Amino acid sequence: MSSPVTHATLDEWISEESIPFSPGPSGIFNGAVDSMLSLIDSSVMLLGFGEALHGGEDILILRNCLFRCLAEKHGYSAIAIESSFTRADVVNEYIAGRGTGSYDGIKGTGFSHGFGKLGANRELVEWMREYNTDPSHRVKLRFYGFDSPTEMMYADSPGHLLHFVLDYLSPFDGAGADERRERIDLLLGADARWENPAAAMDPAKSAGLSPDATELRIETEDLISELSERRPELVSKSGESRYLEAVQYATMARKLLNYHAVMARESDNRLVRLLGIRDAMMADNLEYIVSREHGRGKVLAFAHNSHLQRGKASMQLGPYALTWYPAGSHLDAMFGPRYAVIGSAVGISDENGIGQPEPGTLEALLNGLPEKMLFIPTHKGLGLPAEEIAALPSRSGSMKNHTYFALTPQSFMDFDWLAFLDSTTYSHGGPKLQ
Repeated sequence: MSSPVTHATLDEWISEESIPFSPGPSGIFNGAVDSMLSLIDSSVMLLGFGEALHGGEDILILRNCLFRCLAEKHGYSAIAIESSFTRADVVNEYIAGRGTGSYDGIKGTGFSHGFGKLGANRELVEWMREYNTDPSHRVKLRFYGFDSPTEMMYADSPGHLLHFVLDYLSPFDGAGADERRERIDLLLGADARWENPAAAMDPAKSAGLSPDATELRIETEDLISELSERRPELVSKSGESRYLEAVQYATMARKLLNYHAVMARESDNRLVRLLGIRDAMMADNLEYIVSREHGRGKVLAFAHNSHLQRGKASMQLGPYALTWYPAGSHLDAMFGPRYAVIGSAVGISDENGIGQPEPGTLEALLNGLPEKMLFIPTHKGLGLPAEEIAALPSRSGSMKNHTYFALTPQSFMDFDWLAFLDSTTYSHGGPKLQ
């Protein structure tokens, strides 16, 4: 990767470094991606691509085109999206030509957050399935989710994670496995006691600090310890990949139980800790995914900008101003130069309630160009006019789509590149906006 060029003004930076593109299977788009990747460290194994909001159809289309180019030309073997880690196996089986016979059969079970309903996700999965049927493609593509098993207003029961580990151990443990399963199932109880939406805002509604939950955390620690102690035996019997998957599920169960415990505890930093635990789980899942793809190829991670950015994330939730370390900050510490991230920005989106950017904002500078879409490097702010950047105002957000976050001066440090789209429509299949 070459050293960044110094620019006296942001207008000069935009004029000299922006790379126009138009999504689609064209030489122009592929050339733009080639140019961008040539300026990203060659050691990168995990490339993040962030979306400025949930609900930008054109960003999803860009993601699909980007992954297609990365898979066909640049040695990428997998994509991981902001969807539950535990659900994605269903989708992966589908793109491998196994399991259910249609996308409609997996769109509910294979995704969290309702993301299976989005038309662009259907198009991505169907293209991956078609790609894998071609015998000339020796390395078959894989699909992952890397989100924690949580939603905005509740967290999943740890039952699915623990049952996965118990199912893994069962063939090797005989009658002892049945006794442990009965003991754990008794402690778990019904999923509903863990998944009460009211617990998100009311700690008293959470089961996370109940005597059963505390005992279940001890049982989970014992499972993790046993997996570690028996590694030589279990690897020889099941293979290393299957063993490591069981370890990942067991450690996720531990973290999810910790999440439930924090949810049940009255504290001034309760919401910040919940956000932080979720993002730390995201980073750990991506670390596992990259290790699983080692020797096969590189990984593209797709999520909201706020999850993949390097610096601290922040949001306003009612009266609470919340700031925490997102997955991207963890990944930066874990991977160093092997992690790079592209953030995205939008000029206008009437359907998402995003109007004309205010004069002087970064989005206004970019939206004034004749090009509709462009990639532009930030080099972590190196070589750019620091005073002008610090003085940039942030544009107004959206009262219609609260997942939209505008660019800030910190964005120059948070991302290696920005992908700017002058406009976007609302995602096909997305929930109705209020």
